[in-house]
Amino acid sequence: MRILFLADIVGRTGRQAVAKVLPEWRERYAPDIILANGENAAGGKGITPEVMHDLMELGIACFTTGNHIWDKKEIYPVLESDPRIVRPANYSPLAPGRGYTIVPVLDKQLAVISLAGRVFMEHADCPFRKFDEIYATLDTPFVFVDFHGEATSEKACFAYYVDGRASAVVGTHTHVQTADERILPKGTAFITDAGMCGALHSSIGMELEPSIQRFLTGMPTKSDVAKGPAVVCAVLIDLDRTTGKALGIQRLQKRLSE
Repeated sequence: MRILFLADIVGRTGRQAVAKVLPEWRERYAPDIILANGENAAGGKGITPEVMHDLMELGIACFTTGNHIWDKKEIYPVLESDPRIVRPANYSPLAPGRGYTIVPVLDKQLAVISLAGRVFMEHADCPFRKFDEIYATLDTPFVFVDFHGEATSEKACFAYYVDGRASAVVGTHTHVQTADERILPKGTAFITDAGMCGALHSSIGMELEPSIQRFLTGMPTKSDVAKGPAVVCAVLIDLDRTTGKALGIQRLQKRLSE
């Protein structure tokens, strides 16, 4: 089973870049399923039903999210009704939506789980114990986890904690692609952060000048999605079709001119 996971898609710049790159990658790598983190896809914060639909038209089958999932309230009913988008499972059970879903891939079932870290992040329940809780209910060895977190140590510790149970743990949230992709000793593919799909010359996808001013002055500033040359980051993961163990993980990155 081959999974193509697109890193955090940031605003219109990221969406347009994905639309340009994805046809080429689909032809070259022939993924069996395409996943993406869509929590920043609309205006850089949140996702709307319209944006989700447009991205699905490109071939994305399922979306993970993160701490910005609540920024566009119009997505709330979709979180409840559509299993193709999940919010972090370790958020309150009273919050809209589901934390994992089961997606058919070839003749198999892929569990897609979204979890949020707790270090330097908003309050959430323990992602380690939440994974244990979900994993105990699964009837498939194919388990993909998007761990949306700030701290590299937390992401690594989680990945080793679920090694041999999760097929893959892919970190998101920092928007910076890390060069540490590997298969852990018990067969889990891991990368600390997949990166982003967004403006290359930016502050993690957002305009530079307001972001710089915020650091200089300590004052809040409004920052819009940056434009210009874009970068598309992703990971390609191959799983054994019997055991669900990882056979390979590859970083992908393509830079586009305007």
